[in-house]
Amino acid sequence: MSKPIRIIAGLGNPGEKYERTLHNAGFWFVDALARKYGGSFRYEKKFAADYCRINLHGEDVWLVKPQSYMNQSGGPIRGVLDYYRLTLGELLVAHDEIDLPPGTTRLKQGGGHGGHNGLRDIIRHCGAEFLRLRLGVGHPGEKDMVTNYVLKRGSGETEDAIERDIDDAMGVMPELVDGEINAAMKKLHTKD
Repeated sequence: MSKPIRIIAGLGNPGEKYERTLHNAGFWFVDALARKYGGSFRYEKKFAADYCRINLHGEDVWLVKPQSYMNQSGGPIRGVLDYYRLTLGELLVAHDEIDLPPGTTRLKQGGGHGGHNGLRDIIRHCGAEFLRLRLGVGHPGEKDMVTNYVLKRGSGETEDAIERDIDDAMGVMPELVDGEINAAMKKLHTKD
């Protein structure tokens, strides 16, 4: 059995300008958890993050949205981990994933950053051995188009697929807070 998840960090960029962009899929996920479990985000200056506590499957879990922009996500997450004396094994990071099509969501333990600047900064500040929730947003087709692609809204069809992925991922949260990572992966990855 793995460690139970106690902190879920969603990655995104702060501000209304970025709110519904594909790069903010991680924020969408923690916002959905907060809505479902009655959490209310507040800004905490010492973390440079919006955060709240929810009770998920009988366990206290912290939801975190770094407000330092995507490429500086590591510092705020490190701050919350240290403050609450949580380990990297208790962290789930939800983020957009261009290497997966919309409608595909995967859990992944550890690994590299795959060119994702938010993951790169978390790895720099915290290490790489944390669980990732990869929310597929699709790829624009050419590498030099990626930045513009993720910093805009997706089509209605893409957004609907991401919202369905978020619902599917919320369905495995009980397993994750119980430390049943393999069971959560099996359930999520075989949903079709």
